[in-house]
Amino acid sequence: MQEVLRKALPLAGRELVLETGRLARQAGGAVLVQYGGTMVLVTATASAEPREGIDFFPLTVDYEERLYAAGKIPGGFIKREGKPSEKAILSSRLIDRPIRPLFPKTYRRDVHVVATVLSVDQDCPPNVAGIIGASAALTLSDIPFNGPIGAVAVGLIGGQPIINPTLQQDEESQLHLVVAGTAEAIMMVEAGAHEVPEDLLLECIMAGHEEIKRIVAFIQEFHEEARALGLAKEKQEVTVVELLPEIEERTRELAAPRLQEIIRRGIQERWNKQEREKQFKACKDAIVEEVLASYSEVAEEQPEVAKLVGDVVTQVEKEIVRKLILEEGRRVDGRGPEDIRPITCEVSVLARTHGSALFTRGETQVLTVATLGSISDEQILDDLGVEESKRYMHHYNFPPYSVGEARPIRAPGRREIGHGALAERALEPMIPPEEEFPYAIRLVSEVLSSNGSTSMASVCGSTLALMDAGVPIKAPVAGVAMGLVKDGDKVAVLTDIQGIEDALGDMDFKVAGTARGITALQMDIKIPGIDRSILTRALEQARQARLYILAKMMEVLPEPRKELSPYAPRMLTTVVDTDKIRDIIGPGGKVIKKIIEETGVEIDIEDDGRVFIAATDPKAGERALQIIEALTRDVEVGKIYSGRVTRVTDFGAFVEVIPGVLGMPGKEGLVHISQLAEGRVGRVEEVVKEGDEILVKAIGFDPQGRLKLSRKEALRTLEDGSTPGRQPSRRYGRERRSR
Repeated sequence: MQEVLRKALPLAGRELVLETGRLARQAGGAVLVQYGGTMVLVTATASAEPREGIDFFPLTVDYEERLYAAGKIPGGFIKREGKPSEKAILSSRLIDRPIRPLFPKTYRRDVHVVATVLSVDQDCPPNVAGIIGASAALTLSDIPFNGPIGAVAVGLIGGQPIINPTLQQDEESQLHLVVAGTAEAIMMVEAGAHEVPEDLLLECIMAGHEEIKRIVAFIQEFHEEARALGLAKEKQEVTVVELLPEIEERTRELAAPRLQEIIRRGIQERWNKQEREKQFKACKDAIVEEVLASYSEVAEEQPEVAKLVGDVVTQVEKEIVRKLILEEGRRVDGRGPEDIRPITCEVSVLARTHGSALFTRGETQVLTVATLGSISDEQILDDLGVEESKRYMHHYNFPPYSVGEARPIRAPGRREIGHGALAERALEPMIPPEEEFPYAIRLVSEVLSSNGSTSMASVCGSTLALMDAGVPIKAPVAGVAMGLVKDGDKVAVLTDIQGIEDALGDMDFKVAGTARGITALQMDIKIPGIDRSILTRALEQARQARLYILAKMMEVLPEPRKELSPYAPRMLTTVVDTDKIRDIIGPGGKVIKKIIEETGVEIDIEDDGRVFIAATDPKAGERALQIIEALTRDVEVGKIYSGRVTRVTDFGAFVEVIPGVLGMPGKEGLVHISQLAEGRVGRVEEVVKEGDEILVKAIGFDPQGRLKLSRKEALRTLEDGSTPGRQPSRRYGRERRSR
């Protein structure tokens, strides 16, 4: 019988359990992670042969949500899981980012990591279990991996970090943070926050890292025990094709002076991104051609030599750019490490949208558009979480023309979904609650030109678009991307990185927030981790940059507009008793359809009795509100009404006190003949006729629930003023008789 290894670690009041040997035995490595009631099966498998003709590591991470894990059946007609949800894609990225830097740079086999969620306990997030499982599965597999890593979620309540907060704690928390790293350093940070100061955020990150050290040691012990049982595999050898030393030396001799001259000219002549790339490419092509001509026999025998020579030229470029930053404090565009590119902001750039802004920072340009809708426009979520809908959405588009390329536009990819979610998270704490601003809000950021930091430009554009739309956000938010160049003890932290610095640097650290604190954070690195001192320095530089960017934005629009766009819907709200909802809807929705048809508004009714009316025409909205109020208005006993006599009988008169709407009858009651006037009344017609408008007082209901009215009591009350404050609902100077 196959050996099975199961090992547990106490973690934040619950047990983290790793198991291998029982499930998915044909995978390269397979680990079942259990934390509380959450169970995630993570597998890691590599292809048998390396992929030819590529210069990158082909890693794919899939996070598979199974709705049975939460006791749900998928919605829709097909009733099975389809394409990954947005949350699943974000979880895939969350697992991918901390493990990717830990593979050998020259490894070219396809690696597929699959995290399948089998059971969900809402107090134990499955995405964090997925990171731990990926680390453990890769450690046990034959795939070369410089791990393991650990991961935890961190909350912040009352100024204290909370490791792996429960669902209730997460709802109370000011911070929603995921940290991943090795025992020595932090590899990845992802956070959403409610204006948390930098020093407090740093404390939470470091508190998370202390727990990560325990998890890493736990996985290492798990690996040792698995090896002893024959459940861990020997690692593959990584084959590296290298140039002959003399060819590499010749390539470097040719490349270094030419690339240095190109960078010098680029700074002096202020080249843009396209000119710089054009010059680099021409230089690279020329050097490759010269080297191949000098070593033609080798090139004929080894076709990969051309590519390897090109790789050396690229490496020399990287070394020169990094040396320039570390030794001279200059970047390829002439800026110093803390300098920000020129910023321009415009608002109301589109004629008929509800709000729009154009944010430009250097060669990065983003157009963000805000659209306001009714509550029915909110997004319905069908995933493993408890949240069922969201009213604030941000979508990010990155068309090929933004980088000067010509290729087909496809559906949004993982990167676009990730950037949109980051910008959404940055603004979410500043969105007013539904009670104050009963609108669904959608932001769309169109990247028009890209040279680094487009997600943070989207944050800045989103703030301005929301303010332009008249959304009363709590505070403006700005974002900036920080970079890092590290060589031994030499460290440079870069503010507002551009594309080449992202590609040739060691870190992409995106920070967004208000003047008071951080609202979103995302860190990805390409080296084996960074320490506390670098994080502290990066956060402080980002704070200074954020304040500068906010000041530039406020020059254009210092506060949200007082009025909504004339093209935005006006939202009216009212609250009705829940048992009155059926009166608004009517049989088969007949009544609500008639209201919408007559007024042209949109109506949303919540189960708690809140009614939302969205109308582009204010008069139509008021008319719909009046109809709903009339449909749901109750007659109050003791109140005086001005009503119309609808019919006369021998025993009294029926009077409509609340008019009908939409052709439906209103609310009426009976004035008994004895209640028409003081003294004896022989015939009803002596006092009132059909069509008369008379004053009546609601005096109660009979045992069948029918309304009883009194004209006599109404007149007596008005004459002696014995019930102050009770007035007719519609003020008439006197009763009117019908002719």
